[in-house]
Amino acid sequence: MVQLTPQKRQLLLRTVTRRETSLLIFTLALIIAVSIHSPRFFSVTNFNDILLNAAILAIASIGQMMVVITGGIDLSVGSGLALSGMLVGLIYKNDYALNPFLALLLGALIGLALGSINGLLVSKAGVPPIIATLGTMSIYRGLIFIISKGKWVSAHEMPDMFIHLARGHILGIPNLIFITIFFYGIFFYFLTHLKSGREIYAVGGNAEAARIAGINVDRIKYAVYTMSGFLYGLCGVLWVSRFASAQSDSATGFEFSTVTAIVIGGVSVFGGTGRITGVLIGAILISIVENALSVTQISPFWQLAIQGFIILLAVVMDAVMKNRDRKTVVRGQQV
Repeated sequence: MVQLTPQKRQLLLRTVTRRETSLLIFTLALIIAVSIHSPRFFSVTNFNDILLNAAILAIASIGQMMVVITGGIDLSVGSGLALSGMLVGLIYKNDYALNPFLALLLGALIGLALGSINGLLVSKAGVPPIIATLGTMSIYRGLIFIISKGKWVSAHEMPDMFIHLARGHILGIPNLIFITIFFYGIFFYFLTHLKSGREIYAVGGNAEAARIAGINVDRIKYAVYTMSGFLYGLCGVLWVSRFASAQSDSATGFEFSTVTAIVIGGVSVFGGTGRITGVLIGAILISIVENALSVTQISPFWQLAIQGFIILLAVVMDAVMKNRDRKTVVRGQQV
């Protein structure tokens, strides 16, 4: 593994921290601006909706983050999420009494299986990530229409206990918030304290150097796609519970929301860098932007355009900051 000098490590930490602080300031400024324009935006009910939508996006974005850190991308997130949710929804539609927590576990395992297919294609078959996941994205979406025959699973076909899974509260705090905190705590520890977590960064920073250092690069790549599948499978069940319906076109384009969230959260599209705290802020910011567009009655057709602009802006900023920091390091070594 390539070791960073103390100077480089301090510089990298300062850069990332500055990025997250700027995101927080921008998020607060956006909230104030939209609230002035539309007072109903600044309400407990509306912020509750924002946090619930951000929770599902934030969990799925953890998986996307790990994939992108290794230098890949997972375009099957939305389709895999919808397929996992539909399969669980059909179980309830066929009158199988399934405990909500078992449904959550089943969805996660379905997603894990879907993600492992991506992992095998990328790590073993050597298929470029964008091609492999673009293919599985279409396959998974097609499977949804085949198994559901284009029909929905509606709220009346699901037990109240299952719907309560994502819509319920504990001590006045939504269950989804607790679930999000739980998974962010686990993956924060995994990525910052465990050897396997640090190896993910090493693979993204320089795969060849990581391989020379004894890291099983193929195993790491397989693992991140599998973990991404596990997380979006989990989110598929939460999605169906949250919206009390399983639809063939659920989460269409959701993969681009996860990419947007992680990129503006500071994850480099070039691989090797990114922090989970930034991803959480990015997911919340995306949810605020989407809600603000709705509240201010701006045409929904602008949403994709704005997301695309945000991605391009974040990538350009990332490239500029990398070049500036590289020059700073070079100057520091010359002194």
